[in-house]
Amino acid sequence: MTSSFNSDTFDSEQSAELAERLRAAIQQLLPELRAQGMQSQLTPSRLAALAALSAHGPLRISELATRMGIALSTVSRMVDLLDGFGWIQREADPKDQRATLIALNDTGQALLDSTRRQAATRLAERIDQLSADHQHSLHDALPALEALSAQLPAEPPGTGRR
Repeated sequence: MTSSFNSDTFDSEQSAELAERLRAAIQQLLPELRAQGMQSQLTPSRLAALAALSAHGPLRISELATRMGIALSTVSRMVDLLDGFGWIQREADPKDQRATLIALNDTGQALLDSTRRQAATRLAERIDQLSADHQHSLHDALPALEALSAQLPAEPPGTGRR
């Protein structure tokens, strides 16, 4: 099902087809980006937690659970594991001494950075295998993909925060 996109603007059917093809392509790429050859303990959900802490931390466990869209009890167990691996640190919340904040420590940040570099390297190897035309098309599509990404809410749906 490949229709021609020749008009200046897409109609809703063309946008829906483009969205489905983009979703399918991303779904095919994700396993390659998530492959964890170096650390068997670094599962996709643990990697997502480290990434959330890197981008938004320090966070309370409840905030991390909301950002990840998973149950508080699941995140609580995951935080215990991340702490056991030495990737995070717990600190008192300066606004409420009864509460604990979870932050990525230097070891966790180094692991996240290394994992991201490895994923980028694997993806670059795949890009190198594309034809020059496809490489240029991918390059030219980046501004549109970045604009699409910028439209996403800062908070996951249902959090009530922006």
